[in-house]
Amino acid sequence: MPPPMDPTFEDLFSGRCILVNGPVIVGAGPSGLAVGAGLKQQGVPFVILERARCIASLWQNRTYDRLKLHLPKQFCELPYHPFPKDFPEYPTKHQFIDYLESYARKFEINPRFHESVQSAKFDETCGLWRVKTLSNDNSTIEYICRWLVVATGENAEKVVPEFEGLQEFSGNVLHACDYKSGEAYQGKSVLVVGCGNSGMEVSLDLCHHNAIPSMVVRSSVHVLPREIFGKSTFEFAVKLMKWLPIWVVDKTLVAAARLILGNVEKYGLKRPSTGPLQLKNTEGKTPVLDIGALKKIRSGKIKIVPGIKKFSTGKVELVNGEIHEIDSVILATGYCSNVPSWLKENEFFSRDGFPKSPFPNGWKGKSGIYAVGFTRRGLSGASLDAIRVAQDISKKWQKEMVCNKKCKSHF
Repeated sequence: MPPPMDPTFEDLFSGRCILVNGPVIVGAGPSGLAVGAGLKQQGVPFVILERARCIASLWQNRTYDRLKLHLPKQFCELPYHPFPKDFPEYPTKHQFIDYLESYARKFEINPRFHESVQSAKFDETCGLWRVKTLSNDNSTIEYICRWLVVATGENAEKVVPEFEGLQEFSGNVLHACDYKSGEAYQGKSVLVVGCGNSGMEVSLDLCHHNAIPSMVVRSSVHVLPREIFGKSTFEFAVKLMKWLPIWVVDKTLVAAARLILGNVEKYGLKRPSTGPLQLKNTEGKTPVLDIGALKKIRSGKIKIVPGIKKFSTGKVELVNGEIHEIDSVILATGYCSNVPSWLKENEFFSRDGFPKSPFPNGWKGKSGIYAVGFTRRGLSGASLDAIRVAQDISKKWQKEMVCNKKCKSHF
């Protein structure tokens, strides 16, 4: 088989097929950019496919205006390029977007935008991946490559649960990914469904805009202070993990949270029996890092309510029988992976769209498939996997180039 063509080579067969001399990376978020940067430094060509019109579309298009990074910047920077020194400890979303755009410019990463991957399948006959995309103009392209990097991440699609009567509700309903600001909700009664970081912060933002939020808490949740003894809670936990087993660190975090935040259970926020770090590792449930919502809950400005039984016109009935009149509903119900919808493979990824092998072994599969951004450990976990993936592909690519040169020299 002749060596693959350069990725910039024009489309073959009437614009329907491109042979890629290197990997295809699906997703131009932080994970995909980090892999691209690593490959660029090794001289490995690649193609990044992105369904949106920009890099980091989750950050640019599906986050609220007041968002800041939950962790200190040193735990959120991508490989080979630190944050600017003048950035605050917790950069805003706009600062983070600026950082990612400067990252793409520095490493000359130019994704192919408006290309939505419809399917990716390994062709056993030729030993190559066939990645089919659909563009905005409904044209299709098939990319053929030796390696496939899945970098669409844990939060590719919003999760919208079904609720009885929601179609009959006369007010505004939107997912948290479409929420930008509480400005339009001033004086309105808003039901926020979900009590994770998004639910807490959306409720807090609504308070800042003089709305009247009620937050649905159906299950237990860990609420931790963002800082403990003047240090980031995450940084504090990381340092303890170097010396202590996870269950001891969990008990320490819960004890510190109770000391700093008090007994949150009396406000309707029941703590899980499993510790925050262990719960994150086993079920992917991130603890809430409080930035002010708890104060509003204590004061009654954010009301905690139980699960939903059904909606009706302008009202919601809760599982405890209470009926509340509400103007709007914001679904802070999370996100999920979309990998099962397009990846035609069932050995490496599970049905829920995550690698079957847990961190730190879920970055590499068989037949040249890799995954970045599925560690449930945020940007720091994605960065670790991106470095591994770029190094592994670079070694294989360099070896194949040497073999191709030797083959050519015999003719």
